[in-house]
Amino acid sequence: MRPHKKLEVWIRSVDLVTKLYEATKGFPPDERFGLTSQIRRAAVSIPANISEGAARQTSKEFLQFLSIAQGSSSELETELLIAVNLGYLRRSEFDDLIADIESISRMLIGLSKYLRSKG
Repeated sequence: MRPHKKLEVWIRSVDLVTKLYEATKGFPPDERFGLTSQIRRAAVSIPANISEGAARQTSKEFLQFLSIAQGSSSELETELLIAVNLGYLRRSEFDDLIADIESISRMLIGLSKYLRSKG
């Protein structure tokens, strides 16, 4: 089994991607290559960077990919807020998704601290 598949943060971020694909299905067709695409790419970037980092040889490299995943989670929060402001996403959906993103973000921070403490 690949090392990233054991990580709860990777599992939860893959689940988030699925939720976001469902949530963005109802966005206007003219947003297909705009906000919809941006949200989906930022979401996919989180587990993709976790898995790529976990496959690297050193903790330092892994930390760099976790930092990128963290940046993608922040980007995603901003894009979802814009989607709410434009009326594409209900506030209740937004709140649920933000709770997931914040949980994943805390897990990324925790994993980063652990890797730094290892050396």
